[in-house]
Amino acid sequence: MKGSAKVEEKQTAEIMGETLRALKHDVKNQLSNILLAIEQLRYEIPNPSEDCIFYLDSISMSSAKIDVLLKETE
Repeated sequence: MKGSAKVEEKQTAEIMGETLRALKHDVKNQLSNILLAIEQLRYEIPNPSEDCIFYLDSISMSSAKIDVLLKETE
């Protein structure tokens, strides 16, 4: 009984690891899209207001923090 419980535990850990890797990959892809869109907006918005710059910077910094968190789990 103990041996089969350990096998199930190992299989569960492997599935969780694969799920985490897939989730991290998908989140990183979306972060890349967000960062590319922000950079494009910076070039396309003529004379952005201070508020606009603040919002773009906030989105960019938050995205970078999420990326750091994802890298820390590697």
